[in-house]
Amino acid sequence: MKFLYSLLFFVLAFNLQAQTNLDYYLPQNTTYNPVIPTPQSVIGHEVGEWHVTHDKLVQYMYALAEASNRVHIENIGSTYEDRPLLLLTITSPENHSNLSEIQNAHIAATESNTVSTANRPIVVYQGFSIHGNEPSGSNAALLVAYYLAAAESDAVKQLLNESVILFDPAFNPDGLQRFAYWANTNRGKNLNPDPNDREYREVWPGGRTNHYWFDMNRDWLPVQLPESRARIATFHKWLPNILTDHHEMGTNSTFFFQPGIPSRTHPLTPKLNQELTKKIGNYHAKALDKIGSLYYTEENFDDFYYGKGSTFPDINGGIGILFEQASSRGHIQESANGLLTFPFTIRNQFTAALSTLEAAESMREELLTYQHNFYKNAREEAAKKNGKAIVFGDEKDAAKTYHLAEILKRQNITFYDIKSDFKANGKSFKKGYSYIVPKNQKNTRLINAMFEKRTTFTDSLFYDISSWTFPLAFNVDYAENVSTSYLGEEVTQLTMKPGKVTAKSNYAYLMQWHEYYAPKALNAILKSGIRAKVAMQPFSLQNTDYDYGTILIPVQNQSKDADELYSFLNEIAKESHVTIDPASTGLTEGIDLGSGKFRTLEQPKIALIVGDGITSYDAGELWHLFDQRFDMTVTKLDTRSLQRTNLDRYNTIILPSGSLNGADAKALKTWVENGGTLIGYRYALRWLNNNEFLKLNFKTVERTATNISFEERSDYNGAQVIGGAIFETKLDRSHPVNFGYKNDKLAMFRNTTLFVSADKQSYNNPIQYTKNPLLSGYISQSNLDSLSLTVPFKVQRLRRGNVAVFTDNTNFRAFWYGTNKLLLNTIFFREQL
Repeated sequence: MKFLYSLLFFVLAFNLQAQTNLDYYLPQNTTYNPVIPTPQSVIGHEVGEWHVTHDKLVQYMYALAEASNRVHIENIGSTYEDRPLLLLTITSPENHSNLSEIQNAHIAATESNTVSTANRPIVVYQGFSIHGNEPSGSNAALLVAYYLAAAESDAVKQLLNESVILFDPAFNPDGLQRFAYWANTNRGKNLNPDPNDREYREVWPGGRTNHYWFDMNRDWLPVQLPESRARIATFHKWLPNILTDHHEMGTNSTFFFQPGIPSRTHPLTPKLNQELTKKIGNYHAKALDKIGSLYYTEENFDDFYYGKGSTFPDINGGIGILFEQASSRGHIQESANGLLTFPFTIRNQFTAALSTLEAAESMREELLTYQHNFYKNAREEAAKKNGKAIVFGDEKDAAKTYHLAEILKRQNITFYDIKSDFKANGKSFKKGYSYIVPKNQKNTRLINAMFEKRTTFTDSLFYDISSWTFPLAFNVDYAENVSTSYLGEEVTQLTMKPGKVTAKSNYAYLMQWHEYYAPKALNAILKSGIRAKVAMQPFSLQNTDYDYGTILIPVQNQSKDADELYSFLNEIAKESHVTIDPASTGLTEGIDLGSGKFRTLEQPKIALIVGDGITSYDAGELWHLFDQRFDMTVTKLDTRSLQRTNLDRYNTIILPSGSLNGADAKALKTWVENGGTLIGYRYALRWLNNNEFLKLNFKTVERTATNISFEERSDYNGAQVIGGAIFETKLDRSHPVNFGYKNDKLAMFRNTTLFVSADKQSYNNPIQYTKNPLLSGYISQSNLDSLSLTVPFKVQRLRRGNVAVFTDNTNFRAFWYGTNKLLLNTIFFREQL
């Protein structure tokens, strides 16, 4: 037996050494320019021998650009960890000398009613490894870049003459670095393919995500992350004809390329898009056949959500293509298809990258014409909407409105200020707090994709969310088909409304709670040691109406004198974009400023539970919200050491979706009973209920599959999933969890099937789904019936403390601004809940 194992490892080592030679990857029907450095000469190892770290990848790309007149490199941004986001432009030297003219001509063709494809290069955007622990893409990028820079064949030279290649070698530098460290530090001299080996079992949160644990392949449309902002700017600068997105999937799979499942394509995507995708796929099939690799197409994946890299181009006149390679998740691993080596996965990605370029060159005129016609047809559709526009805004929250407009700006959508206040569909739109978007413009289809509400579908299964209606996500008022007569000045320089203290007071200051960044201001106030209170009822003072949740800052008996307090609050107001009013008297219409209806607030001291058993996406979104948006310090408590941690340092602990062990439950419960506030999300609710932190009545959905075949069972069960849809709730605005919301209706995002029954006492249901709650997206009828009149939020006392729970994520993917305040209210007003 020992002899057999020794023989196996010898064979593995020999095969891997053979595979990591450049001859294993590169076409041998050409010569290679010896002046161009090979990857090994720069990074110190053969491609596939080790996982390339991002710093070495960067080093090689710069070396390549320095040596080759086919390659130009630029740093287009930085990650949260300050790693560079590189963009290589690869084309012939002749095209490089004329690149601005090529770009201008390419964009002009999307704005003209006539088209000429003669002598116009096709534009291809090739991007790799947006999930850091799917590294075969970025490792293949070393080879693709070398091949394009060094290959001397006439075919390559012609390809470069007829193409401009926008080359992004690492969509996710932070995640790639994290995973490369893991795989390399767990690699042995004798490679071990045993899937139980530590090499193939990453520690939490894994390398898939970026610094804040976001899945960046869901951010192409909302554009909330720095990596996305950089590449979206490049995308709109060039409008590529093809964009490729190189991924990995389960080890026992083979290789997938699009098109995906035809019935799951978004209706706004032209039918010809999928036909062209399939035609390009023939080139992939031919190339993979040549090297003997198995593959499949038109299964599993879809082209519905426009926030994915492979689907985003489809609503912007291009063709998006997803590649999914079976993952070795390390250097070599047993699989259903035999031993899967890292070099093998790299070669498949390399092969698909080259077949993409072959297809692009061969189909150049066809693809250029398609893009031209896409925008020409879009202009014809938009012309029918001439004089019509969409208006959106929140008359009491300029910041939230600004952040929605910020997305439109990043997506090259033209919009305007409104020239004066007006009403539409019963909603008030205030100048300075609203923007108006004409429908008759170039990106009209993208506008439709962002603002549409859709409740009917040809398929009931979705790879991702089924709705993302942006004005609902931001909880802003909006109206469609309003007249463009309301247009004011075009917004070319988008700026957020400045904050200020309107005048000095020697008595008190008042801050309304409607503005998005009011919690940021309050946190800074409390952190400085300044006392503040919250109004539990509305009141009026000095001809101004103050709503539930107004913050009172008395001037007397503070740690700062009146002048210092005024100066301090002015700085806070400016930084947080809020307005703070002076009060010269405590006598109001309603509750007076000295009333017991003003409750004293405590500085939040927040801990976030992370680690094994916790959903990293949910935890990362929370961390990002506090750290990036509200400048609030949050302590991340790892589940491995939770029971050994002194929890008394915190007054608020957040448990994202997940569960803990029994010892942790005991420690956490004792902390709550002593006065802490525990906030639970999503599937943590079941764990909290089972461990008697609170009592929840979950509604169960009875399902009986009739006339469903064995073959259809998977689709039937998949149709019962709520992958992501939007639902209407009714708010009790007097409850502290709802402070700062001006309307009594709120759209909430849901992607769970947790249905919590409402309490018999109506005042214990501050947020409740309406009887017919579906606003946009897919939900099965049985789930919709079960959701009706249930509640997405519960709060219950546990001795001196309380437990508050949300059935769904109020911070979804960083762009669901509209429900962020529910969490902040639960934190700041925890003792008033």
